[in-house]
Amino acid sequence: MSGATHGGPTPRVTVAIANYNGRELLHGALQSLDAQTFGDFCVLVVDDGSTDDSVAWLRTSRPGVELIVQENAGVTAALNVCLSAPRTDLVMLLNNDVELHPACLAELVAALDAHPEAGSATVKLLDFHRRDVLDGAGDVLTWAGSGHRRGHGEPDRGQYDQPRAIFGACAAAAVYRRSALDAVGLLDADFGAFCEDTDWALRAQLAGFDCRYVPTAVVFHMGSATLGAGLTDFTRYRLWRNTVWMLVKGLPASVALRHSHQLLAGQLLNLAVAIRDRKLNIWLRAWRDALHGMPRMLQRRREIQGARRVSPRELEARIGPDG
Repeated sequence: MSGATHGGPTPRVTVAIANYNGRELLHGALQSLDAQTFGDFCVLVVDDGSTDDSVAWLRTSRPGVELIVQENAGVTAALNVCLSAPRTDLVMLLNNDVELHPACLAELVAALDAHPEAGSATVKLLDFHRRDVLDGAGDVLTWAGSGHRRGHGEPDRGQYDQPRAIFGACAAAAVYRRSALDAVGLLDADFGAFCEDTDWALRAQLAGFDCRYVPTAVVFHMGSATLGAGLTDFTRYRLWRNTVWMLVKGLPASVALRHSHQLLAGQLLNLAVAIRDRKLNIWLRAWRDALHGMPRMLQRRREIQGARRVSPRELEARIGPDG
């Protein structure tokens, strides 16, 4: 494929960035890619209908970057183009609001080389503005039915400096193996935004693919620079709806039954938060639309569970606050 190849004519890795009105952010992210000690990669930017000068700037200032321009289709749709367009062995998803440590890509590739059972690898995310504070040390899925970044908001004291298998990767900065993408599929386009990376991680675990947490691969992350900070109605709606879809598709019946009390408690907590914050209308709309989309999700459930390669007990061991 064409692009900014920093190694041979067929690069090992494609670094793919989804962009929407992120002209000012792209400069910093691309600069940090220029400084990588690992050189065998190319860069792809998928622009999701930006109305700023992102496209013009890339064409004039970064002609070596492969550019795909599409009409605005949303975050997950843009990420799926990032994952499907490259045919390299490894694809790195990267937000536009990040800065990579120079050794980041080298550490991720080395981890995947050392662990052929892993379908993806994730970084240590640090807060862009407070660089001694964790933004995330790998993603976990709790029995309340929520995915979250391990250690988010904690001071970085080295408590997450042990490389290990983890439930999943935050799509802000993660490397995916092409063979895993071919087996698991792309992100669920119906999600639109939020939970799509946790949903993929759950499907990958069911398909028998681990994720490696690589603490020596460090990325500084602004967070919500494109979608906006704070728990907006947009965020609440998609978190509540998408969590239901993720659990319906991903949990084997025996697992859901054994943990039904925890799963129910998680949903009741969401309801309580909605009532407390006077967002009951958002919660009701999320559930209405979750139920409306249930026939599609049940069809996908049949496909996912039919291809499952791990036992329910094996999956249970990978869910919980420690991932």
